[in-house]
Amino acid sequence: MIRYLSIIFICIGSAASAAELPSGDSAESWLVKMANSLRSMNYDMSFVVLQPSSAVEPYRWRHAIVDGKEMEHLSLLNGPGREIVRVGNKVSFFEPNVPAYSLESDIINGPIPAILFHQPLELEDAYNFVLVGRSRISGRSTQQVRIVCKDKSRYGFNLWLDQETGLLLKMDMVDPQGKIIEQIQTTSLNVTEQPAEIFLRIEEAKLPEVVQTNSHNLESHQWHLDWLPEGMVEVKRDTHRLSVTGQIVDYILLSDGLVDVSVYLQQGDMAETGKNLYRHGAETYYSYHQGPLEITIVGKLPVQTADRIAQSLSIRSSVQ
Repeated sequence: MIRYLSIIFICIGSAASAAELPSGDSAESWLVKMANSLRSMNYDMSFVVLQPSSAVEPYRWRHAIVDGKEMEHLSLLNGPGREIVRVGNKVSFFEPNVPAYSLESDIINGPIPAILFHQPLELEDAYNFVLVGRSRISGRSTQQVRIVCKDKSRYGFNLWLDQETGLLLKMDMVDPQGKIIEQIQTTSLNVTEQPAEIFLRIEEAKLPEVVQTNSHNLESHQWHLDWLPEGMVEVKRDTHRLSVTGQIVDYILLSDGLVDVSVYLQQGDMAETGKNLYRHGAETYYSYHQGPLEITIVGKLPVQTADRIAQSLSIRSSVQ
């Protein structure tokens, strides 16, 4: 196990200031309460990620505010182990047989979408929020909130928020028929007045140095996506080297805040036209061949949406 385990995954930033809640007992007010609680409270939570036909992934997630700093530790409990620590805008990763490293970011890319920690109401352009009933999760009273995609191009989400604290206790990703695609289920939760003692032992100066990542413009082609789901935008484009083949491909990252979608673009000697589909848990892997061009879409979204994104690709002009 990683010797840095004692440091703990720290999602840091400044402690979230209490945002003004929307008036009334609404879905919006509950989402804001959730975001404020996730960023400002001291808690120790265990949860599992469940997907049909996939192995269960158990995590431990601890969070604290120490001297005005937000600190978190996220640990994957099965397998060789993986630890993530965030302090301020510094996220550090610790894995077996891999040198520890840090990235500059104010979020940790974990199972729970980062927008739920920050500004969940920014989703309202693409999603509707619906206040449902109350129920009991992990022995605690909860309020259920649904997040429903307006144009039905993506899956929906059901959230169960702790009645007392607003913390997220359960989240289901569901298809239009209500079938569960992925589930995050809390198994235990402990909220405390004071931060856990382990956070006080973190030595920020001993965390790995931040690795500088270089983004490259796509010099070979000016790709353009003529259609995207409502609320989804391009957030990054560069070049990637595929780990399996070693080939260099163009890469575009799309996101609506809840869902990230990777688009890989590759030209070769193929002269075929066809489609290939592979599903692994909630992830869709979709390839579309059109002559010498291969487009691969990877993300938690319906096949029909992946196909429409792929077929909307065009080349506007070459970069000079």
